Amino acid sequence: MSVRLPAPPKFTEPISDPESDPETSDDDQAWDDWVSDSNGRQECKSLFDDKVLLSAEDALEYDKKTHNFGLDETCMKLSLDFHGRVRLINYIRKNVGHFSTSLLFSFNHDLENELGGCTQSSRLRALVYLDEYLVPAIENDPLIQSYSADWSDSEEGSNDADPVHKIKVLEKKLATARQSLAEYRALIAKKLNIAKDLETLDSTQEAAAARDDDTHYFESYGANDIHAVMIQDKVRTSTYAHFILTNPALFRDAIVLDVGCGTGILSLFAARAGAKRVIAVDASNIAEKAEKIVKVNGFENVITVVRGKIENISLPQGIDKVDVIISEWMGYALLYESMLDSVLVARDRFLRPGGVMAPSQCKMMLGLCDGSEIYKDRIGFWEDVYGLDLSAMAQELYDEAIVDVVGPEALLSKPYAVKDLILSDITSRELDFSASFNLVSTVERRTKVHSFVLYFDTFFTASGLPVPPSTEVKCIKDGEVTLAELWPVGGKPAHQRRQSMGREKEKIISFSTGPHSLPTHWKQTIFMLREPFMISEESIVVGSFRCRKSETNSRELDVEIHYSVQEDESADPSETIVQMYTVR
Repeated sequence: MSVRLPAPPKFTEPISDPESDPETSDDDQAWDDWVSDSNGRQECKSLFDDKVLLSAEDALEYDKKTHNFGLDETCMKLSLDFHGRVRLINYIRKNVGHFSTSLLFSFNHDLENELGGCTQSSRLRALVYLDEYLVPAIENDPLIQSYSADWSDSEEGSNDADPVHKIKVLEKKLATARQSLAEYRALIAKKLNIAKDLETLDSTQEAAAARDDDTHYFESYGANDIHAVMIQDKVRTSTYAHFILTNPALFRDAIVLDVGCGTGILSLFAARAGAKRVIAVDASNIAEKAEKIVKVNGFENVITVVRGKIENISLPQGIDKVDVIISEWMGYALLYESMLDSVLVARDRFLRPGGVMAPSQCKMMLGLCDGSEIYKDRIGFWEDVYGLDLSAMAQELYDEAIVDVVGPEALLSKPYAVKDLILSDITSRELDFSASFNLVSTVERRTKVHSFVLYFDTFFTASGLPVPPSTEVKCIKDGEVTLAELWPVGGKPAHQRRQSMGREKEKIISFSTGPHSLPTHWKQTIFMLREPFMISEESIVVGSFRCRKSETNSRELDVEIHYSVQEDESADPSETIVQMYTVR
C-alpha cells in the first residue's frame, strides 16, 4: 500500500546524520519543521457538516463552538502523534455521514462528565487507527497540513533538572492519558453505535491473544540445514570466533551465557577461550544435539546445555549472575524474528552489573538502491510470459520486503543510520521506533531509484561500551583470510596477543551485512518502490523510517517508509510518498 501526503518544505540544510552529530536524535525533527508558511489561509470544510470556512483555524474554531469538539485538545488528551491525528481526522470525515443526529460530538463535555472508566479502549484503538485512515478523505486537507505539535510536549515544567520532579510529571501524564484514552474511546463506541463492530473486533483480538508465534519458530531451528547455513557464513562465524578467542582477559575464568545456542558453536569458542562455566540455552530440539557435541569435544565439565525459553529457565545451582552474554540473535532487517527481546530478558535477569553483551552494538543502515536487476527478476518478469501479461502476480511484491543480495554498485547514496542499538541499555519497547533520514545521492548521472535497501553493522567491544561515532565497520572482501590466526596449521593453540589496556586503545571487532562486504546469510532487505524516481548528483531524499512488530505475528515486522525527493538543496521537495511493507 502507498499513500501520498503534502510535500514538506524546502530544505536549505541537510539533516545531520546522528552518527556525526551526537546532539541529534531520532525524535528531534518535529512536523512544524515540515510545514511551509506558504500554506496561508486555505478554505477548509468543517469536520461535521458542509460548512466551508476561510482557513483551518476558522474551521477548528467553528467546530469547537458549533459542535463542542476541539481537535487539538482531543489529540492532546489522547497523546496522538501526527499520524494518529491524520487517522482521527480522516476517520471522522469518512464516518460523519453515519453518525446519529445526537452525536455531533459534544466530546469535551462528555469526556469530563458523562463517562467513567472503559474497557473498550484497545478495541476502539484498532478501529480508529487502521492504516486505511492515512488515506486523506479530502485531497490536501488543510486540517492535516495545519498540524501543530504544541499539544504533544507542553508540560515539562520549570524543574527539568530535578529527576524526582520529572518522574512525578511523567506519572501524572501517564495516568491522565490512560483515563482520557479510555473515556474518549468509550464515547466513540457509544456515539457511533459501533458495538457490533467492537464485538467482532474483540473476538478477533481474543483469538490473537491466544495465538502461538513461537512453536513454528523454534521448530524451524531444529533442522540441520539452517545451522549449516549459519555456520558456513564465514563473515558471521569468524567474527564471533575472532572476538571470543582474542579476548582472553574477558573470557578466562568467566561465567558465560549463550542465548539461543543452536549447535553450541559459540559456547565451544567460549570454553576454548578459558571460560570457567558456560550455560548454553536453546528452546528447540537442537539442544539435544548440542549436548552430544559438547561431550564429543570434551567440554561437558564446562558447558551446561539447558533446553527451554530464556524467559522461563533457571541457571544451574550455585549460579545467580553471569559475566558475559553471547548470542547470535540478528535476523533479516536485524529485528526480524524478534529474538532480541529474549536476549534483553536474559540481560535483565542474569547479567551482573558491569557485565558484557556480545555483540555490544548494532546499527540499522538505510540507503537508496538501484534495484533494477531485482525488479527485472521479481516483478518485470511477470509482464511478458510467453507473450502473456501475468503482472497481477507481481502486485503483492510491493507490499513485502525482499531479502536478496545487491552489489556495491547498486548503492546510490551514502548510508544513514536509522537505528543505533546499544545492547547494554536498550529496551524491548524501543525496538518499535520511528526515525528521520537524510539520504544524499552519490551518483554521477541521472539514475532511477527502484528501491530502498536496509542492512546492519555489528560491533563487539570487550568493555561492552558503545563504539566511538567515527568508527568504521569492517567490510570483509571476497577471498580475505579471516580464520588463520585462530586455528593455525597443526591444531596448536593460537598465539594470544596481549590485550591493550585503556578505553582509548580498545580493539573493536565488527562486521557488515551491507553491499560493500562479502555477502552473509542475512543478505540485504530490499523495499521495492511502486513509483520509482530519478535522482542526480545533488539529489537529497528525506523522510522517516518506521518499524514495529506485526500485529498478526510478533516474529514479523511492519515497516512504513515516508519519503520526499529534492533535486538539490535549492529545489522544492516533491510530495511525500508513504509505502508500507511486511518483513516476513
